[in-house]
Amino acid sequence: MPIHLPVLGCLLALAGVIVSEHVHLRMGNALFKPLASLAFLLAALAAGALATSHGRTVFVGLSLCAVGDVVLLCRSRTALRVGMGLFLLGHLAYGTAFLRAGVSGPTTGVAALGILLPAVLVLVLLYPHVPRALRVPVVGYVAVISAMVALAWGHVAGAGPLQVGVGATLFWVSDVGVARDRFVRRSSLGRTLYLPLYYAAQLLLATSVAAAG
Repeated sequence: MPIHLPVLGCLLALAGVIVSEHVHLRMGNALFKPLASLAFLLAALAAGALATSHGRTVFVGLSLCAVGDVVLLCRSRTALRVGMGLFLLGHLAYGTAFLRAGVSGPTTGVAALGILLPAVLVLVLLYPHVPRALRVPVVGYVAVISAMVALAWGHVAGAGPLQVGVGATLFWVSDVGVARDRFVRRSSLGRTLYLPLYYAAQLLLATSVAAAG
């Protein structure tokens, strides 16, 4: 399958998600969001994800996130816990893939320091709004995704493709938007901004496996 087809499919489905959000059409969201997530999985397969150990590990991360997307269509607290768990495992899979493929220790350290202050600020802003039972999981989640970003840039410095670092960073920013929407204030405009960042991040990570091959 030519890789541009699932990429285009993801973008079209994303447009459907954004329109559905604006007109408050839950059925449209339930239809288009899984399709957009399926499309980034197909993009990874088209890029040859299953041909290498690195690609397979990235594909595991993509798959966990895709399932998390479906779970989070439900806004219950249980769904939120399960969805967070799936995304947490997805980020661990990405971080593992970058680490196994090779990272620059100094660059990873610098990137970790660079992401530390924004991560702390995010937690300070979120913490008063997060239910007590979810505070520890939220802190753990922010720590894991921040570590994933640091490893991604370490991987770039270790001869990995630039899109890995860009994708991981966009993922971090989009997750901050999701957290704000979930815990602080729901906003259709906010989702219009973070949803494209999320799917751009997943497409960048999905297609990065071609470089590894």
